[in-house]
Amino acid sequence: MITSKISLFSKVVLLAVSALFFASLFFPMWRIELEAPQYPEGLVLQLHANKIGGDVDIINGLNHYIGMKTLHTEDFPEFKILPYIFGFFGLFALAMVFIDKRKGVLILLASFMIFGILAGIDFYRWNYEYGHNLNPNAAIVVPGMAYQPPLIGYKQLLNFGAYSIPDIGGWMLVAAGVLLLIIVVKETKLLNRFRKQNIQPALFLLLSITVFSCANDKAVPIKLNADNCDFCGMSIADGKFAAEVITEKRRAYKFDDISCMMNYCKENSETKMGAYFVNDFAQDNVLIPTNTAFFLSGGTIQSPMRGGIIAFSKETDAKEFGIKLNAQPLSWEAILSK
Repeated sequence: MITSKISLFSKVVLLAVSALFFASLFFPMWRIELEAPQYPEGLVLQLHANKIGGDVDIINGLNHYIGMKTLHTEDFPEFKILPYIFGFFGLFALAMVFIDKRKGVLILLASFMIFGILAGIDFYRWNYEYGHNLNPNAAIVVPGMAYQPPLIGYKQLLNFGAYSIPDIGGWMLVAAGVLLLIIVVKETKLLNRFRKQNIQPALFLLLSITVFSCANDKAVPIKLNADNCDFCGMSIADGKFAAEVITEKRRAYKFDDISCMMNYCKENSETKMGAYFVNDFAQDNVLIPTNTAFFLSGGTIQSPMRGGIIAFSKETDAKEFGIKLNAQPLSWEAILSK
């Protein structure tokens, strides 16, 4: 039974938790960024605890064309309730400093986690309803198309890329949750309850999950004769020369030639790129990461936009085609520096 008092360290951390809950009320909690060629600077929808902010009028104008309901703060009862919920959590954390009971901190953490789950479900429902319940008489109707933004992360919606992430207030809430977890672990001596030989496999499993969850820069398959090059606009028809870049926001840009990818990256140097992929010349429309690829340049290589660079997943294939095409090896670092 957890009934003993909490330490001075935990009390100080609880004060920080309380401050984070209250401070989050003055900053946007969540943001949905929209990127498209016609809006090079992007559009942002910001969700505060009590209102919708950002480029609401422009986004509502776009929503009207595709039959989506326009967004208005008064249509969402959540904005009337959320300030009281965060205020309650802030007061709860502050009260725990004086009540001085470990069990109370555990209840606060559990309550906040339940709130987070329910908030996520509500946000998904909100996105689903607005993305699927469309006006059939809208100016732009794409059969079978829905416009539901991602719960978190990136999603392509026609020519718009939607990126959904926590904003300043949201990160404050994440920090508050992490600090509460640290207090609970420390005060309950949770780590000491496991023997060393038992905790090592658990730590290994946790590390493995973390590593694999972070390695999410996967290539988006290129649809030949359907996708167009994001640099030159030509249709991507040959599955041996194409390339692709994934931004840190998980948006994919596709190209019919490696040279088009490099030119695009030079012209958009302010965009943070997360991963690069190229077609394996020895296969048909198979994308491979550039950091493991073997490149050839020059000779009789005839790529769609005369870039003259091809890639291989195997060094033996690169050597074989190098002889056939009278081409020279080229490193990825050299391509980047051109």
